[in-house]
Amino acid sequence: MSQIIILKDEIYKWDNAQKICDLIISAAVEVGSSDIHIEPLSNVVRVRFRIDWILKEIVEYQTFIHQQIVARYKILSNLKIDESRMPQDWRISTTIDDKWLDLRVSTLPTVHWEKIVMRIVDKSKKIPALEVLWIEWHNGKVLEKAIFQPNGIVLTSGPTWSGKSTTLYACLTKLNNPDVNIMTLEDPVENTIDGVNQSQVFPDIWYNFANWLRTALRQDPDIIMVWEIRDKETINIAIEASLTWHLVLSTIHTNSAAETITRILNMWVQSYLLPASVNAIMAQRLIRKLCPHCKKKIKAEELNKTMRDHVTNTIKRINKEELISRVDPEILKNPVFYEANWCEHCDNSWYSWRVWIYEVMEITQSLKEYIIKGESSVAINEAAIDSWMISLEMDWIIKALNWVTSLDEAYSAVKDN
Repeated sequence: MSQIIILKDEIYKWDNAQKICDLIISAAVEVGSSDIHIEPLSNVVRVRFRIDWILKEIVEYQTFIHQQIVARYKILSNLKIDESRMPQDWRISTTIDDKWLDLRVSTLPTVHWEKIVMRIVDKSKKIPALEVLWIEWHNGKVLEKAIFQPNGIVLTSGPTWSGKSTTLYACLTKLNNPDVNIMTLEDPVENTIDGVNQSQVFPDIWYNFANWLRTALRQDPDIIMVWEIRDKETINIAIEASLTWHLVLSTIHTNSAAETITRILNMWVQSYLLPASVNAIMAQRLIRKLCPHCKKKIKAEELNKTMRDHVTNTIKRINKEELISRVDPEILKNPVFYEANWCEHCDNSWYSWRVWIYEVMEITQSLKEYIIKGESSVAINEAAIDSWMISLEMDWIIKALNWVTSLDEAYSAVKDN
């Protein structure tokens, strides 16, 4: 937090815009921020950092220095300094405290001058092993089975900053060996993996996902990773690739594994092609872990009735073998949960880092029949749970039973599913 203290002291030295710009970035990196928001209001300019999903106001400065700061960031990211009426975006590559960073800079005209948002991608971070991503027990078995198939499609879905790219990178690292040709098209390339042929999308010259896929199939690939499936053309080429003996990994923006099936069918994919090509679909969320220094115990009977009923009904649907394998039987007899409190260790945020929750849907024979018949996503989801799928809610409650996170924190991430 020392950089934030310095930032608050230096921000009013209006004759040193360059140092202020550098301090804003270094302070954000120090506290683990994913995004920097520099927002002009009517009388001041507000600087906020997104830390563990939550936007936190860090400092304000006077408006008369704002144009200097905007100009500095535009120079760093090769944007047009004299263009303030149109949005612009580009990237800054820099090194701070021995960390190689990629900052995606976006400017937006507002009624009060230009707003700047910078997304921070730490390229120096080591790609985690698949085994440490909290893809536990049945979920882990289904995913490993899916990615070690010689062909097919494996999709992961979830909102922005839910860790989709981290999951895909972990899968690629697991699959990476001299016997296979792995190719990726990314937007942007966040981490480099030795032995993997990684490429960067350039939409300005029509080097997009669909066009790259056509080229990739002429490069004798075994495994293809497409950063995102956005349209009918891309999903159709991905299906074609999977049916011609390639393994395809990708992301898609949906709320759940079952809704992903509906989304693909809405892209005018024939219903018989989807079960023939897709191995597994994941949905994931990144939620905050409880701070071990200040978390507060709460018994099941102390929960409000709505939450207590939801937890009880969800636990009943979890496969018994899964439940006993992942939760201490003594805890199950008298469930105890923990909720957020406050201490100096978690810096007033009540939490002290993040953890993934997953659902991994294996496209089994019974689900294939549901898809071909055109059943709703609700019916497909229920059938998958009956076949042992661990839903996001189930994974959340298991982690809450193990005192990793609170019920309120995880519920906020999955309540709309």
